[in-house]
Amino acid sequence: MAATAAQSSVIRAILPRNAPASKSSPVSLSTRRNLLFLMTAAPALSMKESISRAQDIPLFGLKRKLKKAEEEAELLVKEGFETAEKGLETAEKGIESVERGLVTAEKGIESAERGVEEAVSFGGLAQAGAVVGAEAIAVLVATSVVNGILGPEA
Repeated sequence: MAATAAQSSVIRAILPRNAPASKSSPVSLSTRRNLLFLMTAAPALSMKESISRAQDIPLFGLKRKLKKAEEEAELLVKEGFETAEKGLETAEKGIESVERGLVTAEKGIESAERGVEEAVSFGGLAQAGAVVGAEAIAVLVATSVVNGILGPEA
């Protein structure tokens, strides 16, 4: 039976200084004191270190809870990025449709300008006649306004 490092150090402490301490040789117990010490220390030395399962204890389960919280946070971040990507795609589609609407509006404005130019485009003489007529109407309106304000002087 092979002794562990802790057991061999206890055995060296118990044995006299001149006795050979080999791992495979049986221990000779010289005194009752050494025997008592060995019997009380043996259970502590022979027990294997049990793996700590503190994360399974509800009070100390913080590590497990932290791991779950990190996983949930990663999931939320992933979903956020996916949502942001979908939003960008939707925004790009909206921008494209607005651009198409602007092009259509520009075409409509150009056609309206052409229509106005065609409706108003008559010769220079006709334009001069229209200006004279507008001035005559303005003189008549102004005269009637002045007469209405001043009234008859009789």
